[in-house]
Amino acid sequence: MLDSSPAVRRGFSRRVIGWQKANGRHDLPWQQTADPYRIWLSEIMLQQTQVPTVIPYYGRFLARFPTLEALAGAPLGSVLELWSGLGYYARARNLHRCAQMLVVERAGKFSADPRENVDLPGIGRSTAAAISVFAFGRRAAILDGNVKRVLARCFAVTAGSSAAQDQRALWALAESLLPERGVQSYTQGMMDLGATVCTVRQPACASCPLREICVARRDGRQAELPERRSRAALPQRSASVLLLTDGQRVLLERRPPIGIWGGLLSLPELRGEAPDAFVLRHGCRLLSARALPPIAHVFSHFRLRIEALRCDVEVLGGASEAVLEWLPVDQIAAAALPAPIKKLLLGAAV
Repeated sequence: MLDSSPAVRRGFSRRVIGWQKANGRHDLPWQQTADPYRIWLSEIMLQQTQVPTVIPYYGRFLARFPTLEALAGAPLGSVLELWSGLGYYARARNLHRCAQMLVVERAGKFSADPRENVDLPGIGRSTAAAISVFAFGRRAAILDGNVKRVLARCFAVTAGSSAAQDQRALWALAESLLPERGVQSYTQGMMDLGATVCTVRQPACASCPLREICVARRDGRQAELPERRSRAALPQRSASVLLLTDGQRVLLERRPPIGIWGGLLSLPELRGEAPDAFVLRHGCRLLSARALPPIAHVFSHFRLRIEALRCDVEVLGGASEAVLEWLPVDQIAAAALPAPIKKLLLGAAV
């Protein structure tokens, strides 16, 4: 590991701050405010999602829910619809729950202390720190994926005996590097470096402000660091769904509020029931049926194979269960649907 003496660490933060002021990003929409609500919203959206994707969602979300109170008072379905296409829908559910908790329990206010926000729904240690830094100017360390990569390469942080040990080591390093002043520029600079210079592939080392002190650059280990732990093969699951359509609408099922695709609309699953019995039970007459090409979808902890049967039907009555609803086909693109289900529906040209 590179020398990490106090002098080197001070030099590290000075390099990052100076680079950010001259070369970092300054025109992102959430950089133009110290409003904790807007900063929190951007941080949640940016989890596992790149900036160009987030920007239009951020604008539309604020137009619909301009305040924390507006978000807390909205139906979850409306929040999920506006989130449609952004993915990782647990973020939207936690966002809604967090807003409600803040309004009911904390007078609609975030604390300046990251320790008081860290246990709110969807807010971990790094997000809590980012809120404190950008909204309140507090001195706190963040450790998102971009920052981890910068630190691992610059200081040659290698994998320890466990992922938990690695995390503790990186947090300790991140906290030790915090400057006494300029914490907002430093924090934004670390994010910007990881996103635009110290990228996963083909890092732009020649333009990096840390190039003279970076072990990975010195030793040619950029592709090696950060070290990746081997992952077990993901288990395979399968689901059988029905696409019932009368040509103008499609029958959808509201998923339970927790679990996979919680709160979203999806195609009803067949759970041991024959398709024609399902069709009849829900007030329809089957006109024709054909299997659609299966769709594969990968979650963080398993792979899902979706097998769908398209059933063209004549509707004789309304949906017989409260969780079922007929959605006009021209509303599919904007509906709060899981990505693979939306892809299936749009591809089926219902």
